[in-house]
Amino acid sequence: MSRRGQSVTLSLRELEKAQLEELALEFGCEWGDRPNISKLIKQIAKRELKIAPNNDWQLERINVLEKIRIFLVDQGRMAEAIALAQILSERGELKDIALKREIEKFLQQPLPTWRQRIDSFIRCQQPFQLSYQDAQERIWSFSIHHAQIVTHEKRQYLDCWATETEGNLDLPELQHNWSLRLDRIQDAAVSPLNEKWRSHLDSISVELHLYRGLAFAYQGKSADVHNDWHPELPKTRQVIRQVTSTFWFFREILPYGKDCKIIAPQSISDLFKQDLEALYQMYNPKH
Repeated sequence: MSRRGQSVTLSLRELEKAQLEELALEFGCEWGDRPNISKLIKQIAKRELKIAPNNDWQLERINVLEKIRIFLVDQGRMAEAIALAQILSERGELKDIALKREIEKFLQQPLPTWRQRIDSFIRCQQPFQLSYQDAQERIWSFSIHHAQIVTHEKRQYLDCWATETEGNLDLPELQHNWSLRLDRIQDAAVSPLNEKWRSHLDSISVELHLYRGLAFAYQGKSADVHNDWHPELPKTRQVIRQVTSTFWFFREILPYGKDCKIIAPQSISDLFKQDLEALYQMYNPKH
């Protein structure tokens, strides 16, 4: 006499079987040292393991986690970024095909070798040398003694201090500082240098005065060493900031318009006025 209800036949593809076996190992459902799918199913049936929906995350949560993944990559924290990408790849509500493919591509090859080496050099404070191709497709070589990966206007850059200054149009005090676009660093062209690491980029202390609505709405930056109402001028906010690049500094304050004035040093004020005069002449050419 046969015993009914003692066996169940499952129709599984090889991938599905492998995934179930992986889950069995994860939850300790084994027969000897091998995963046991039957034991896994029994625990689910007995409610010893809980099944929860894999599509209950809101889109806002997915987007926030993706921003965190990108931030971790930018910081060189690859193990955490990979772990988060794996979590996202397993979610059933990940419907954005482009995002899904991007995460899958990232998991297949998180970062090129040269980028991993740069991250390692920065973490170990190890000076290094790299080759770089500028917008005119010229190849430059830089001996870097300090570096950090930052985001300027939604694009990743390597802000660094290099021995070389040729071609740098910034003020003399800042000509060792460079902002190199990461996507222009030449593959397999990164090597260590037997030099001393610097603790920071070169910088210039700049004083700003902010007026009208901006004086009240201004939110301090990490580079600000002073941010308070001016002790002598009414309704004027005084900001003193360490500036490492006049290029990025000018691009930031230009939208402030007449609500922001560079007070000191004179060299930066004069350089900014030159840019403003060039802009004016472009719209009002002399005849």
